[in-house]
Amino acid sequence: MASELTWQKAIVKVLSMSETPLHYKEITERIVADGLRKNLGATPLATVGAQISASIKHDGDNSPYIRIDKGIFTLQKGVSISDVHDIAPDAIKQEEVEEQRETIITSFGMFWQRNAVEWNATPKLLGIQQIGATPVDFCKQLGIYLLYDGREVIYVGRSTERPLGKRLYEHTKDRLAVRWDRFSWFGLLPISGDGQIDALPEIYQAVNMIPALEAILIEALEPRQNRRRGDDLAAVEYLQKVDPEIEKKRIKATLDAALNKL
Repeated sequence: MASELTWQKAIVKVLSMSETPLHYKEITERIVADGLRKNLGATPLATVGAQISASIKHDGDNSPYIRIDKGIFTLQKGVSISDVHDIAPDAIKQEEVEEQRETIITSFGMFWQRNAVEWNATPKLLGIQQIGATPVDFCKQLGIYLLYDGREVIYVGRSTERPLGKRLYEHTKDRLAVRWDRFSWFGLLPISGDGQIDALPEIYQAVNMIPALEAILIEALEPRQNRRRGDDLAAVEYLQKVDPEIEKKRIKATLDAALNKL
């Protein structure tokens, strides 16, 4: 079995096969779909973006990439896989940190199912960026959340002093306990490549605050006249992953039911 490509070679391979420039989100999706990488980490989208940005920053005109627009890239003419080299891990990590500093909303999840979580004081709120990526537990994330009854928003709250998992757990016990079945959330704490939740940045750039608030409203309310999603949020969405404990309980219940019929 052939070994997987490095991130740099996988990115170049995808871009070399495309007739048009690509957003790093689409580059990531093609890397996964084509099986060019098996080890994706927890934040493959951020990794691809950082790999390209670090190359442009450190290699300058010798970088194989050309930035066409924000987040959109193509290759220099005549570049092939054999021309690329790996970027130092420290440079990649620093690029990921710098990019997250410029972002207000670092992660979010839409319409997650309440019954996909094993509720306790510290529930596992598991999400993945891509199929095959390492799950991230957002229990300790801070930010804004919405509770739904069907598709109707019935409550908007914030998690600041108490993290997201704790706040949501409290709503399984309070006056709202029987009124919600889904939730959405928007997180502020950065997510590292290995799936850990990092510290809140000391300073947010004011120029990024308004787009962040606009993006939250567009995603949460889905107004019909807004033809596009909130700026930059497509790259930080996480899909819900069912808590393994729930699956174990389902299997046990199925086995118990089968045994009772014997």
